[in-house]
Amino acid sequence: MKKALSIAGSDCSGGAGIQADLKTFSAHGVFGMSVITSVVAENTSRVIDIQDITPDIIEKQIDAVFEDIPPDAVKIGMLSQVDTMLAVAKKIHEWDMTNIVIDPVMYAKNGCPLMAPDSIDTLISRIIPFAYMLTPNIPEAEKIAEIEIHSIEDMKRGAKIIHEMGCTSVLIKGGHSVGDATDVLFDGKDFYSYTSPRIQTKNTHGTGCTYSSAIASNLALGHPVNKAVENGKAYVTTAIRHSLAIGKGHGPTHHFYNLYKNGLTDFKEGI
Repeated sequence: MKKALSIAGSDCSGGAGIQADLKTFSAHGVFGMSVITSVVAENTSRVIDIQDITPDIIEKQIDAVFEDIPPDAVKIGMLSQVDTMLAVAKKIHEWDMTNIVIDPVMYAKNGCPLMAPDSIDTLISRIIPFAYMLTPNIPEAEKIAEIEIHSIEDMKRGAKIIHEMGCTSVLIKGGHSVGDATDVLFDGKDFYSYTSPRIQTKNTHGTGCTYSSAIASNLALGHPVNKAVENGKAYVTTAIRHSLAIGKGHGPTHHFYNLYKNGLTDFKEGI
């Protein structure tokens, strides 16, 4: 069985962060593991508080995973402060991690900041160069590339700027744009675009976490980068289309829609 690790913050309401990542890994038939960087007291409506895990414990969680069950892909999400980033960067180098998908989480769905503003320079200099793929949404890409993005051409320009920061590939997600949801991938040589009809729902809590974890799952399964994005896009679109109207705010996506629809057929055979 292929294995994937999520290094990210937790979401006690279950729709984003580590919880969304583990659900996504499982939905792809990949064994999921986690390193928690921050404990986030949040729900579908608001972020109440954040407690960052100490760098020492973050490093020891990573050591515990890699010395025993080395993953085939790594998804990195919420890194809220400089010390957290430096601890993760140190271990990426020590363990020579591969297939790293980095989702530069800056804000929660309700707009609450999840990354200290003074950490962005460290993200650019110490984290982004390790990314096999960086998956910013448009606001995050604007922050990192320091440009405004209003069109597909702007997305391509932003992807080129970010690629020059050292990552292998960049996927700028178009969920914040108007019209169909078009994502743009730049692999350092070619551009690829992925378009799906915009789904009219407010229940999109955790979509960025889910999408990046789906891509990491597909990389772990051996798919090339453009196919990993294609499969990840299809998965997250289905999860959004069948999202769950639970909670008082932005409800979560449906990570196990196909499983719920088709049933536990393989499990039943073992009874």
